[in-house]
Amino acid sequence: MIFGILIGFGVAVVLGLSAAARVVKQYERGLVFRFGRVRPAVRGPGLALMIPAVDRLQKVNMQIITMPVPAQDGITKDNVTVRVDAVVYFNVIDPVLAAVNVQDYRFAILQVAQTSLRSIIGKSELDDLLSNREKLNEGLEMMIDNPALAWGVNIDRVEIKDVALPESMKRSMSRQAEAERERRARIITADGEFQASAKLSEAAKVMSANPAALQLRLLETVVEVAAEKNSTLVLPFPVELLRFLERAGGPEVASAVRETMKSTPPGAELEPVDPRPIVLPDGDLPQPRTS
Repeated sequence: MIFGILIGFGVAVVLGLSAAARVVKQYERGLVFRFGRVRPAVRGPGLALMIPAVDRLQKVNMQIITMPVPAQDGITKDNVTVRVDAVVYFNVIDPVLAAVNVQDYRFAILQVAQTSLRSIIGKSELDDLLSNREKLNEGLEMMIDNPALAWGVNIDRVEIKDVALPESMKRSMSRQAEAERERRARIITADGEFQASAKLSEAAKVMSANPAALQLRLLETVVEVAAEKNSTLVLPFPVELLRFLERAGGPEVASAVRETMKSTPPGAELEPVDPRPIVLPDGDLPQPRTS
């Protein structure tokens, strides 16, 4: 009988210890409610002993919680209908306030995030939602953090995930972007033509001072065209060469050259010319006649 009493006493002790002992994990904090009143001392991780039928332990998670905010429909400041969703990162910093001041701090944070997101949409323009999200994230975090501090919750960060636009607005933006790219292309082309005209003007001044430079440029053009192995070669006759012939051989030579050019039909093939240089008897070019 004594042995049975000892066994019963041991079983009662084990049951009492199991009812009084609680395990708090590393990422949790334990709140003890004694007769409905919360104890000021927060139980840390490890084994927590309580008085059976008197104390009640409530565990509060201290990890950072990732909460997606459902997409909210709204109208921006510039009257564009958008659909925006976000994500909130927060954690509990005061387990007593999180357990006493608010019934469900997760649901409360979610509702505040939704209302704050709609408010941000109404105060912002479309360009800010698309390109200036860092500033909007800071403003949204501040709006959610103000009531969350009274609940013992710290808002770590808030980020806008996606901005959905109507199809008509997407088409309008694509047309705007295409027109902007075309405008830039035209400006670049006009700028190139302006720079080219300035260089051509400088080249014309140099050639006007030395007419032989124009003849050299003409010969270079002929060489470039001849390298393409074309069957027909159109060779313009420069006016400077006529003036040179007029100065060198007199008006009769220049008139003869003009008449030859007039009598030659367009597209007619000229006889090949001896490429060897012409040397006068005295080895010099004829001197221009003086009146």
